[in-house]
Amino acid sequence: MRIKICGLNPIRDVQICIDLKVDFLGFVFYQKSPRNINLNEVTNLLKYKKQKSSFVAVTVNPADEFIKNTVVKNFDYIQLHGNETKERVKEIKSMGLKVIKALKVKDESDINRYKEFEEADILLFDTPGMQKSLEFPKNLISKLPKGDKYALAGSISINNIENINKLGPNFFDLSSSLESQLGYKDHLKINNFMKKVKLINENTAI
Repeated sequence: MRIKICGLNPIRDVQICIDLKVDFLGFVFYQKSPRNINLNEVTNLLKYKKQKSSFVAVTVNPADEFIKNTVVKNFDYIQLHGNETKERVKEIKSMGLKVIKALKVKDESDINRYKEFEEADILLFDTPGMQKSLEFPKNLISKLPKGDKYALAGSISINNIENINKLGPNFFDLSSSLESQLGYKDHLKINNFMKKVKLINENTAI
């Protein structure tokens, strides 16, 4: 099972996520978000030994200048939450980044859009709310494509991840369910969640 935790603070939250072997650490660059990070804090990321974790810049229709000056130097992946086309995905990959393309899902026809974005390294199936923590439609979860390339976001928590995992997804993106207050990650919640993930992985391997 692969895990991405989004909306992290470059100073407070990184080391615990690395220590707990979180696969992808997401940092939000979107001014309307309560989880938006200050550009001045980005350089703090260079201080960490990432081990097997990857750093992800979460963006909405990012400009080339921002990608080249900020993302390429500090991140392994860029996550695209805007209306980027498949051509734009190719352009960004050519700058030397791996790409996570988010697809907003309301109905089954939205899921099939993933076929347009074969160039993306990871496809993230998300709710239309982005910052509103909407629940992903339960009836559509089993219809998602299977494999490590496909991630699911939308009200995933320690309480439901085991049941959702049984429906097929094996790659999860979390944010608000791991917070004690809006925009602040709760390290105890992160620790307990990753313990749960480890237990599920161990039981699956038996």
